[in-house]
Amino acid sequence: MTSTSTAERPAITLTIAGSEATGGAGAQADLKTFQELNTYGIIALTCIVSFDPKDNWNHRFVPVDAQVIADQLEAVQACYAESLDTVKLGMMGSPTTIDTVANALKKQTWKNVVLDPVLICKGQEPGHALDTDQALKANLLPLATFVTPNHFEAEQLSGISISSEEDLIAAAKKIHEASGAAVLAKGGVRIAGEDAIDVFYDGTTLEVLRAKKIGDVAVSGAGCSLAAAVTAELAKGASPLEAARTAKEFVTEGIRHRVSGATPFDALWQGGRR
Repeated sequence: MTSTSTAERPAITLTIAGSEATGGAGAQADLKTFQELNTYGIIALTCIVSFDPKDNWNHRFVPVDAQVIADQLEAVQACYAESLDTVKLGMMGSPTTIDTVANALKKQTWKNVVLDPVLICKGQEPGHALDTDQALKANLLPLATFVTPNHFEAEQLSGISISSEEDLIAAAKKIHEASGAAVLAKGGVRIAGEDAIDVFYDGTTLEVLRAKKIGDVAVSGAGCSLAAAVTAELAKGASPLEAARTAKEFVTEGIRHRVSGATPFDALWQGGRR
């Protein structure tokens, strides 16, 4: 039944990402972030990732069949053809998945393509992971309008070893030069100092976003939630810098109110601002 309501409809936000069963990261984190930031979240699953408690909580990785991914995206794009212009790209896991997603994205015009460049999934064979990395750089990075690499990913995409704020700035600039996208390069807890720093650069504006560190161990879901928050804010009409600032604050509060389990790491709570 078609709605006849005249109420303002929420912005539509699509994530193309993997499932992470414990809820801290991946598609689960994306959808919770979208909901918290008042957008209508939808998803196409690319893979199923589950931690293995019998193997030091490493990842067990199962790809979704390429045709199934294509079918999901066909349904999503047909359903929201008039209103869907913002997408977040998360865990892909294989060159085949990347090709499938890239082909689907090219079938329409996008205003915002937020790439969280997940380059390595623990549990994958090194050679396969390298092939995936190369496919991502070749086929998805050129489509991105906004990129959110973590410390490791920023090093891989820029070719710069990052141990300081200056290095992170240089890496953000390098990634922008390579992609043309706005960049939010995440230093997190991996750069020495009292502050967790992220660097925003879009070719014109450079801003270092700072928040006091909360603990000294990375929190599961922080990267996914940051990119999802950027996605939600862009979909609602924020500028890239505004989206980056809001996302930083959103994740900081999520880390402050993180959720503990039996894993050796905590998970971000997307409701932390509440």
